[in-house]
Amino acid sequence: MSEVGDKLCFFINGKKVTESHADPEIMLLSYLRERLRLTGTKYGCGGGGCGACTVMVSRYQPATKTIIHYSANACLLPVCQLHGAAVTTVEGIGSTKTRIHPVQERIAKAHGSQCGFCTPGMVMSMYTLLRNNPQPSLEDVTQALAGNLCRCTGYRPIVDGCRTFCQEANCCQSNSFGTCCVNGEGGPDEPPLLFDKDEFLPLDPTQELIFPPELILKAQASPQTLTFRGERMRWVSPASLEELVQLKTSNPEAPLVMGNTNIGPDMKFRGVLHPLVISPTRVMELFEVTQTSQGVWVGAGCSLSEVRSLLEKLLPLYPEEKTELFRALIQQLRTLGNQQIRNVASLGGNIMSAYPNSDLNPLLAAGNSRVSVVSDGGRREVPLNQDFFIGFGKTILERKEILLSVFIPFSRKWEFVRAFRQAPRKDGSFPTVTTGMRVFFSKGSRVVQDISVYFGGMGPTTVSAAETCSAISSRPWDEETLSRAYDVLLDELVLPPSAPGGKVEFRRSLTLSFLFRFYLEVLQRLKEMGVVTGEIQEVIQPLPREIQHGLQEFQNVSKNQSDWDSVGRPIMHRSAISQATGEAVYCDDMPRTDGELFLVPVTSSRAHAKITGMDVSEALKLPGVMDVITAKDIPGKKVRESFGYTEELLAESEVSCIGQMVCAVVADSRAHAKRGAAAVKISYEDLPDPIFTIEEAVERSSFFEPQRDIERGNVSEGFRTADRLYEGEIRMGGQEHFYMETQSMLVVPVGEEVELNVYVSTQSPATAQEAISETLDIPANRVICHVKRIGGAFGGKLTKTSILVSITSVAAWKTNRAVRCVLERGDDMLISGGRHPLLAKYKVGFMSDGRIVAADIQYFMNGGNTLDESVLVAEKVLLHMDNAYNIPNLRGSCSICRTNLPSNTAFRGFGVPQSLLVVENMIDDVAVDLGCPADQVQLHLLPGNRPVRAQSERFCSHQIRKINMYEGLSVTHYKFQFDPENLHRCWEECLVKSDYSTRRAAVDQFNQQNRWKKRGMALIPIKYGIGFAEPFLNQAAALIHIYKDGSVLVLHGGTEMGQGLHTKMQQVASRELHIPSSKIYISETSTNTVPNTMPTAASFGTDSNSMAIKNGCQILYRRLEPFRRKNPKGSWESWVKEAFFDKVSLSATGFFRGQDLYMDWDKKEGQPYAYFMYGACCCEVEVDVLTGDYRTVRTDIMIDIGRSLNPSVDIGQIEGAFMQGVGLYTLEELKFSPSGLLYTRGPTQYKIPAVCDLPLSFNVYLLSDSYNPHAIYSSKGIGEPTLFLGSTVFFAIKDAVAAARSEVGLVGLFRLDSPATPERACLACAAPFIQKIPTSKPGSFKPWALNI
Repeated sequence: MSEVGDKLCFFINGKKVTESHADPEIMLLSYLRERLRLTGTKYGCGGGGCGACTVMVSRYQPATKTIIHYSANACLLPVCQLHGAAVTTVEGIGSTKTRIHPVQERIAKAHGSQCGFCTPGMVMSMYTLLRNNPQPSLEDVTQALAGNLCRCTGYRPIVDGCRTFCQEANCCQSNSFGTCCVNGEGGPDEPPLLFDKDEFLPLDPTQELIFPPELILKAQASPQTLTFRGERMRWVSPASLEELVQLKTSNPEAPLVMGNTNIGPDMKFRGVLHPLVISPTRVMELFEVTQTSQGVWVGAGCSLSEVRSLLEKLLPLYPEEKTELFRALIQQLRTLGNQQIRNVASLGGNIMSAYPNSDLNPLLAAGNSRVSVVSDGGRREVPLNQDFFIGFGKTILERKEILLSVFIPFSRKWEFVRAFRQAPRKDGSFPTVTTGMRVFFSKGSRVVQDISVYFGGMGPTTVSAAETCSAISSRPWDEETLSRAYDVLLDELVLPPSAPGGKVEFRRSLTLSFLFRFYLEVLQRLKEMGVVTGEIQEVIQPLPREIQHGLQEFQNVSKNQSDWDSVGRPIMHRSAISQATGEAVYCDDMPRTDGELFLVPVTSSRAHAKITGMDVSEALKLPGVMDVITAKDIPGKKVRESFGYTEELLAESEVSCIGQMVCAVVADSRAHAKRGAAAVKISYEDLPDPIFTIEEAVERSSFFEPQRDIERGNVSEGFRTADRLYEGEIRMGGQEHFYMETQSMLVVPVGEEVELNVYVSTQSPATAQEAISETLDIPANRVICHVKRIGGAFGGKLTKTSILVSITSVAAWKTNRAVRCVLERGDDMLISGGRHPLLAKYKVGFMSDGRIVAADIQYFMNGGNTLDESVLVAEKVLLHMDNAYNIPNLRGSCSICRTNLPSNTAFRGFGVPQSLLVVENMIDDVAVDLGCPADQVQLHLLPGNRPVRAQSERFCSHQIRKINMYEGLSVTHYKFQFDPENLHRCWEECLVKSDYSTRRAAVDQFNQQNRWKKRGMALIPIKYGIGFAEPFLNQAAALIHIYKDGSVLVLHGGTEMGQGLHTKMQQVASRELHIPSSKIYISETSTNTVPNTMPTAASFGTDSNSMAIKNGCQILYRRLEPFRRKNPKGSWESWVKEAFFDKVSLSATGFFRGQDLYMDWDKKEGQPYAYFMYGACCCEVEVDVLTGDYRTVRTDIMIDIGRSLNPSVDIGQIEGAFMQGVGLYTLEELKFSPSGLLYTRGPTQYKIPAVCDLPLSFNVYLLSDSYNPHAIYSSKGIGEPTLFLGSTVFFAIKDAVAAARSEVGLVGLFRLDSPATPERACLACAAPFIQKIPTSKPGSFKPWALNI
């Protein structure tokens, strides 16, 4: 083997790439972005969990003489693994300079790109699907997109754009709404559509890049051993099995890498270094498939996708009775990981990783599979059983042994195999518990001859329930046998209350539920085979999953509106095409400058401690490390101030949370800076009694000041006059922003007078400018901040961004070199904070007719270690505590708890989603308290006879909501007068559009007919204030230039982060200047063109900046008036030229002073909002009682947004916010260790909604004939409000849970905290299996995770 290393040869986008010094540590993603400047492929998480880096890999298979194409995550794909492959990136399939590809066009024109950061990955997943299947089914589409996350769109427009490639039968009938839902068939009177399918380019497979013939020849040649050497690693790819055995024998510790889905994350996230890696991807024996009379041997190197495809092809070749294990494996392979992971992860790697919660290992073990292994001692077969897995990540195989193939046996007649899993998210998630179960009966009998049950997620390794199997074996398959087995299983699989992963009660209950499910399914099969007679319990069907065509209803523009006037039309996002082609430039896409350095922050590993020392000597010795920045290097202010509190840029003497920045390492590359940061040694002295939870903070009076409160009426008197009183509480977890583009910035010294050009992904360029100015102690005019676009923000790119960019600017100032900082996903989540967790306690007084007469609500927010914007969040919590309800006596207080967790900050909705959940939960409690059936039903602890619930008159929650709504001219609790007419219109129209009454009856009937699945419905209103209560934040400015050729450049203070702000501003300028939008360009937001900009936040960016643009455009239009009069038949271009030669200024500044909004917290009154946005949402869900899994069957949203400036953008914002709310209220959980460390630092641990969480029928209606005199063209802000409507899913789940509880005699009030995860929903259902699980007393053990 050469000491220099072999040449790596592969193709990218049809061009040959030869690399003489391929480094095994370099992933394809960094190679594309940094070496080849192909920046369309994005960094989103680095762990294969978000799909932003998706590319297509193509290879020639000599054995079959075929070319295969598969999608893969470039962040996990070592460049050394690509020898002989052809890679296609988003740039390779189309561009605006050549031609765009139909996939790019359809995602863009269907409005499936907002911030655009995820779009190239979406494009490449869909493109790869079409290369393999030009006419896919909708199921194929959703499977292909399951591994791609989007935080902006809500997925509906992406799916709609991609489904235009499907050959769908009866699409018009599928939604039951009549006329064609895609291309507008039905005549001119039909409502307008968001896009016209008939305008799309056709898909032409003949126009795709061909596979390079050179690679075909290389693949047909005899393989040669390849060796690549990097800075710290050696990569060897043997050409034969013999050589592989020799390598492994002499290097038993060297890992075998096939898909790099296990070793890659270990190296990246855990700092594991392997001096030698062996890549056996060209050893043919690892890919051989051999069929025998007993089953099939599958090569251990086969990818999981190949295994699934193989098994699907084998199914029709054999009788059904022989393929039980095959079908169970196919079922598991549909949801294991995601498509990109399955395409590269190998069967052998999945087995050998020995994950405790493996999807396949329990099933393979239960199915009597075995493996063939080889070493220098020869070959042997090893059964996959309870002895194979000996510990966490460990198997019985010796280090030098190589897994060669896996035997998957045929099943026998009277043998049944099933697999079950429950995961935090339906697709793309490690399971909480998984199982494989096999049972074999005596011929024609229900007597069990043999049974095998294995579980994953119930210990450090795959475990066998051998004692449970013994209790079932030789007994009849009936309830008596299973009842005995449940008790044995509980005793056999015991989890300590502090078990890693938590969810102990839930996990234990799942083992019982899965066994019961297995019992029912097998009993059904025995009945079909004539062994069992009589009625059997309901067989639990899977949750529904077929996505229907939704409706998006909006008002068409007037027939008199000019064709060039795009206001009110569904115009595509102005950057959508560029985003879909990968040409759109984000901060980290900017080319490296000469001598540029990279910065990585070093964060505290202690939650509450003194810093006793910092040793940077080892870091400075490492290759490429240039310097370590500490607080001592800051020439100006070392802190940022807020409400009298300070936040250190870099901690000097004390740290107050894990994740607090202490110093920063600058180096010549990202990898070197990361290694340098890991080498910094900080010593601490722990301080006593850190505070993490709200309860701890309350107990020790650890609060930030000021604490806000508000009251109207006489609450005490209201309680005295009320017929009934109720006290309750609800807890709501936090939320991570999970913007797809992590915190990103580039600071470039200009070279004189300490002048800096700053390119930063921030919602507030002026705040970043001010922070840098103060940090470096230089005037603000020396700092120019540029924002081209932001890859999502949601409030998370304000305060922490200004701190990060200040630290980066210190590094640039000190080194006098450009410095780039792009946080890795885990660091971003650790440092940046998120939505405030909240605990609310309420007391409510109400009358017997449902009228609420008094309420007292105490809110406690977990602010974290610094104040940040928590006071403003607390104020908004109190200002929205009434939601849509006129409660005459209302009192609220909000306390901000000071804890030792990372500081929480602004997040879309800014406290309103927390506040409104509390009042709506209170309303629900009132309804239940008034409407509980008086009779109690018998409690059944085991499945059997179902109790019948007596029907009684009861108050529905939607009736209580209607009774208490504001009516007529109304006044809020802070004395703000408003008219709720449109609130009622939204409510009533949502009732009609959703067909609420009919469907409510159908839900009740469904619940009577189904024991183990329940449906629930909820209808929730919203009243949301738009604007800033701090009046100076409502101002805006703009700068408009008209050039001699007639083109117009518009600059304004708002930032484009996916919400379509620039698109709307272009539309406004078009109308005011009376020219087409095509003549108008918006380049960027910068502090040297528009100074003193306000943050783009609070759904007010359009309202303020559009008025400034309108003002500026009107000034210019008036200046051109004389030339229009002089030459009325002239063109725009001619008037502009005449004005220029007449020495008329063609540049103008526009300004909008904004409304003088205010809130006086001493007087408890004010006008903090310009107006209210109203809406209502109806959701129906279906819940699996045994697992807590749910599916949103249908969602109907009716929204009053005045006259929409752009329906496609506004509907996109509504859907995206709603789905983010679904994540908040049902899915997303931040988990902290008992020492305050955030566990959930990436998409592997933290689950945001994916395509699988999209409502099956998703309908959005914009209220017609609505006008708003307080904003431009009668529009309304829409970015934030509908996030709260995601809570409708929460309340629908709660409704379904109530139905499940009634089956076991539990009626009346119960507590369900947010998020309503499958765990919480399942435990709340209190099914018989839940009631069997012993609970551990709080305080008697140390929990795995804190209840934040």
